[in-house]
Amino acid sequence: MANSLSQTNPPRQKRWVFVMEPDRCIDCEACMVSCSVENQVPLGNHRNWINHKESGTFPNLGLTFMPENCQHCDNPPCERVCPTGATYRRDDGLVLIDYDKCIGCKYCMMACPYDARYVNEEKQAVDKCTFCVHRLDAGLPPACVETCVGGARHFGDINDPTSEVSKMLATHDYYQLYEEAGTGPAIYYIRG
Repeated sequence: MANSLSQTNPPRQKRWVFVMEPDRCIDCEACMVSCSVENQVPLGNHRNWINHKESGTFPNLGLTFMPENCQHCDNPPCERVCPTGATYRRDDGLVLIDYDKCIGCKYCMMACPYDARYVNEEKQAVDKCTFCVHRLDAGLPPACVETCVGGARHFGDINDPTSEVSKMLATHDYYQLYEEAGTGPAIYYIRG
C-alpha cells in the first residue's frame, strides 16, 4: 500500500524561503559577519545587509532595521538577461551563478531591482547570496540564520505546511519587496 501511495503522490518539491521579522532585528550585523566568513566574501563586499527605515515625525520618530539579501525570485530578471547562462535557477528555487560561465558583463546587476549583486574581483565574476547552498545541501541552515541574535531571520521550505516559515506566513500579515515588479521574491517580511 505504501508503494502505491508514493507512486500516485510524487515527492513534494522544496521551495526555500526566508521569513524576516524586521521588528526583531537589532542591527547587530552578525548576519553580515557570519555570511562573509562562511562564504569567504572579499572585504568591502556583502551578500546580505541591513537597511534602515525611518518613520514618523518629530517627536514621534521610529527606526526599523530591514535585513535583506538576494530574493531568489521565482521569475528572476537577472537570469533572463544573462547572455551566457551563468545565472540559473535550481528546482528548489535557488538562483545561483556558475562562476566559470560569468563574463562579468554586469547585465544581471542592472536587471536586479533589489541591488543584490556585486563584482567579486577574486572570482572575476558577479556574486551574490546563495542562501548558503553548500550548507543547505548538507542539511544545515544558512549561516545568517544561525547567528541572528534577535531571531529576525527564519528559513525553511514554504511547500512544507509543517515548517516554521509556513506556519508563520499562515498566522501573520506579511509583504514582499517590490512584488509589483512580478519577480516573485522568496523573502517575506512580517508586518510589525
